[in-house]
Amino acid sequence: MSLSILQTVRPGGVIEIAPRGEIDVDTAYEVKEAIAEVLAKGRPARIELNMRLVTFIDSVGISAMVAGFQTAEVSGVKLIVTEPSRFVHRQLWVTGLLGLFGAPEPYYAGAVTTPEVIPGA
Repeated sequence: MSLSILQTVRPGGVIEIAPRGEIDVDTAYEVKEAIAEVLAKGRPARIELNMRLVTFIDSVGISAMVAGFQTAEVSGVKLIVTEPSRFVHRQLWVTGLLGLFGAPEPYYAGAVTTPEVIPGA
């Protein structure tokens, strides 16, 4: 499977980078390049790396994320991970890097974001 990356300008000057597919030795450079491209165009308020559609990430992919984080930090821009897939969340947790990227909760398809309160339950 290949990797595709979608960039979106969000409200408040936030840039969302949303990779889809596998981030591995063959595709990790694309994540670094996407972050560098955003920073070359200006200083967004924040970069959000939406990892919901990432099905696999290896150590090279995680290294690319860390490099992107460092590049953003040097530019004075905060980079966080949003909606990591369960696989990505686990890899970040195992490597001890979850906190570096804002300690996001894993994304669960179909999950209700606000729990329904049932009176008397």
